[in-house]
Amino acid sequence: MPSPSSLKIVLAMAFVVGCWAYSPTGIHLGLHAYEPGHLALLRFLLASLFMAAIAAFKGIRLPQRRDVPMLFALGFFAVSLHHVALNIGQQSVSAGASSVLAQSSPLFSTLLARYVFKDQVSAWRWGCVLLGLIGVVIVVSADRGLGQIDAHGLLILLAALSWSIYFALQKHHARRYDGFSLACYAVWSGTLLLLIYLPGLSDAVLKAPLRVQWAVLALGVFPSALAYLAWGFVLKHVDLSRATMTLYLIPPTAMGIASLGLGERPTLMVLVGSVVVLISVLALNLERRAVVRTVEV
Repeated sequence: MPSPSSLKIVLAMAFVVGCWAYSPTGIHLGLHAYEPGHLALLRFLLASLFMAAIAAFKGIRLPQRRDVPMLFALGFFAVSLHHVALNIGQQSVSAGASSVLAQSSPLFSTLLARYVFKDQVSAWRWGCVLLGLIGVVIVVSADRGLGQIDAHGLLILLAALSWSIYFALQKHHARRYDGFSLACYAVWSGTLLLLIYLPGLSDAVLKAPLRVQWAVLALGVFPSALAYLAWGFVLKHVDLSRATMTLYLIPPTAMGIASLGLGERPTLMVLVGSVVVLISVLALNLERRAVVRTVEV
């Protein structure tokens, strides 16, 4: 098959950034009518149904019995823990600050690589982690007033850690599945684990205003389903390190969406902390690209 045009790839990247940047605003709107657990469950019930429809049309690789525990672990860290912690955290953290804290997952990936998988970590990467953690402290403390560290911000860091564990498990244990099949099983297994929040959900759905319903529907279809498919398309045609660079557009885009949809105005210190976090994560990826080029040469 012929390679897609550069325009199609750029549009797919822009679509991914827009979908994932909308997520913090969509969560804030959803929390106006839903408890954090209910919101996570409803969002991924919608995503599961949507991805099931696509899987029925496209086809999907059946899981092997021995892989079922691993697939549920992926669902727990990528969906259940990540999104419940994120929803609870965003009850008192702005959408813009949340988007920045969620992008700190590469910092936790470095710590996991050193202390769990016993990989060698260079002094450069340790410096990036330290710089990133300084930025995280600035964002968390400045979001609701300088010096007032909110525990909800720490829960968003837990969500970022959970996302890092998901990627680590995916890298070390999930090489037998294509990206679409793995995304489907992670979403479906994570949704099954979220069924503990099913009691009371139907009443919440009936009472929620229409604006919130549309926001949650968008969460289920765009960031939770279509964005993963678009991201898989991008990764098929673009180098991973180059593709991930586009993800640094998510926090400023999220702040713009939150400004329009929620009337949020990030403080100067939040912006400073955001820049520090993004520079540290960018520096981590630049070092990885340099290592890859050295190996290729």
